[in-house]
Amino acid sequence: MSAMRNFGGILLLLGILGFFYAGSQLEKHEPLPAGVSVSEGLEKPAGRWEMARYACAGAAGLGLLLALFPKGR
Repeated sequence: MSAMRNFGGILLLLGILGFFYAGSQLEKHEPLPAGVSVSEGLEKPAGRWEMARYACAGAAGLGLLLALFPKGR
């Protein structure tokens, strides 16, 4: 197995676990009101956890790509 495939698998696993952890932390805070900008949302804990969920989902997606296509295609 190549190093990129291993790194992709680890990144995928950490992204999935982080997504669920951030989701569980997000449930502890009151939701953001509609129409709030990103910079205003990051001032509140719920906005930071929501952004963490998106970042973890992106990391999991990148990990999936690296695991499936370690040499690029």
